[in-house]
Amino acid sequence: MPLPDPVSRKPLHTRRIECNGYKRDDGLWDIEARMRDTKDYTFTNKFRGEMAPGTPIHDMWIRLTVDEKMTVKDIVAVTDGSPFEPCPKIVDNYKAMIGVKIGLGWRRAIKEKLGGICGCTHLTEMLGPMATVAYQTMMPELVKRKTEEMKAAGKKLSRPPGVINSCHAWAADGPVVKEEIPDFYTGE
Repeated sequence: MPLPDPVSRKPLHTRRIECNGYKRDDGLWDIEARMRDTKDYTFTNKFRGEMAPGTPIHDMWIRLTVDEKMTVKDIVAVTDGSPFEPCPKIVDNYKAMIGVKIGLGWRRAIKEKLGGICGCTHLTEMLGPMATVAYQTMMPELVKRKTEEMKAAGKKLSRPPGVINSCHAWAADGPVVKEEIPDFYTGE
């Protein structure tokens, strides 16, 4: 269901962020994000001159390479379009995230390593949704593999999966947990 119809208006700015997840042939995983900002009108940028409608004022990419434990093994950042000449010079600072694990403390590590003048606001903002995309990309395969291993060994999960109580749908006493993970259902 889309949003309700708005009052009459004209478009001025569009930000597009696209994230994609991939399983690599070497067993690692790549999570990529691209952010593009465009204007719907012509304007002048001091660094790049006249900018026609639809020309990206920001065009930035990040690729995270992670292992099965969600530890960052490599990261590459690229700035193809920016409003200021120094912007692309910060991309190598993103290597500071190598060795950090996606999970509890992820956002804190981003802020510590890339906050303020140590990073680019726009590149740094993409790392949050990239963590979610990593989970969405990797978890189906990793959970299936773990479930099959435990089933083959005649074992059951000893503690609830982290998804329980992570949102309304995954409430421990709700219908999704009752159906998907009944061993940890707490409802009546």
